Amino acid sequence: MANITIFGQGTMGKAIASIFTDGGNTVNFVGKETDAELSDIVVLATPYAAAESIIANYKDALKGKILVDISNPVDFSTMDSQVTPADSSAAEEIQKLVPDTTVVKAFNTTFAATLASKKVADSATTTVQIASDDEAAKTRLAELIQAGGLKTIDAGALKRSRELEAFGFLQITLAIREQITWMGGFAAL
Repeated sequence: MANITIFGQGTMGKAIASIFTDGGNTVNFVGKETDAELSDIVVLATPYAAAESIIANYKDALKGKILVDISNPVDFSTMDSQVTPADSSAAEEIQKLVPDTTVVKAFNTTFAATLASKKVADSATTTVQIASDDEAAKTRLAELIQAGGLKTIDAGALKRSRELEAFGFLQITLAIREQITWMGGFAAL
């Protein structure tokens, strides 16, 4: 059993919390307060633009922890590009801000509805892709997600976040254009 802190109480934050609690873990949400106690696993279930201020407020408290980035750094004003450098990713940019923290990319290639239902298109079990430079952190997060009823795939090193974020961006644009539903997406079979 683990204690997990989640920044963000939107649909993704709540769906991720349900996966962890279904696996027998304890979840606490942090809002705008700047002095909350953080668990050993912290999830940034916020837009990428919010990460920098959260990290500025909690940089010391994040040392030695696993920080899960779920963001897709989409330019929401145009829906036509990402806001991170082409040779980087949101997860890698976050890692630069907290070098004493283990950053893990996860949940960005799933929709909240597929996390909540644990199914993609009501047929395939939802799969969470995980990337990090820390093998133990990936394994720990995968165990917690699997205990909550989902499948996981080890996507590789943190630099694989570039492809995961491009994949997440594609999925979002397909849903916005109504080419797939928010209950749909991609499944690993």
